Amino acid sequence: MGASNSREPDAPATAPPRASQMSSNCPVAEEPGALPEGSCPLPEKYRSPNVYNVYNQKVDPSGAQQSPMLRHLLASAKLDPRNNMPLEPNQRPWPGQEKPISTERIVSTIPKGGTDGTWVYPSPQMFYNALMRKGKGEDVKENDMDSVILAHNSMNELTWRKVQQWEGLHPVTQSEATLLRFCGRPDNLSPLAWVHSWLDGRLPFDRHDWYVDRQGQEVRYVIDFYFDEDKAGSPDAFKLRVRPALDSVEAGMDRLRMNIYRKCAQWGVPCPLTGAPSQHHDAEQQHASSPASA
Repeated sequence: MGASNSREPDAPATAPPRASQMSSNCPVAEEPGALPEGSCPLPEKYRSPNVYNVYNQKVDPSGAQQSPMLRHLLASAKLDPRNNMPLEPNQRPWPGQEKPISTERIVSTIPKGGTDGTWVYPSPQMFYNALMRKGKGEDVKENDMDSVILAHNSMNELTWRKVQQWEGLHPVTQSEATLLRFCGRPDNLSPLAWVHSWLDGRLPFDRHDWYVDRQGQEVRYVIDFYFDEDKAGSPDAFKLRVRPALDSVEAGMDRLRMNIYRKCAQWGVPCPLTGAPSQHHDAEQQHASSPASA
């Protein structure tokens, strides 16, 4: 698994346009034969001198002033649609990297859809490269990466446990659920996160959508990630809100049932749906208790 971000551009279907075709206000004529290839219909005095690449970044047409990061970005744009990581993991040091970073990868407990195995987490070096590739590595130091990858892996494991608790509403298929793919959507505020932001002013620092295979049925889960500055440095600093997306009536019913189970467990009263006795649970269980515990 890796640091995903849906904003990262997909690999171009064709070769990137030539510099002469990428002026910010000088498009190439689309009608064949209307103008010579690469010519511009605007008079010279109105043309912008700026040239932009396929990522809307201003570049030197000669390529001499392109940064190592930009050249690397253009060369490694082919991504795995399941996690938005490069199809061929890059374990090489990033251009300009000052210290070596571990290339060890850890196997997760999360079953990978379509295989008999589990997802494998990126190494600290791969994660560092991904941050730099996405322009998020300005404040990240090489010495930070072991801690960063530990927090990343722990959050993913906790997320899967919470997904499994939701899948516990479907005990026949719970043990066979697998994670097909996932994507980061940090700029797309979920409706629940929007409501909570109005109530307490807190915004998630990230959002993921996870796609789970439930015996051939694809189920989307929405995960909001929160960080509590007051608890920085402790395990309680990170909070997750995990729930099935409201893509179906079944998902809506699951949310209703789970809320009833949670409240019964929190209040210590018998569950009105199952009649089972309830008991108080710790903070994590209160946020995602299973039907069996309600």
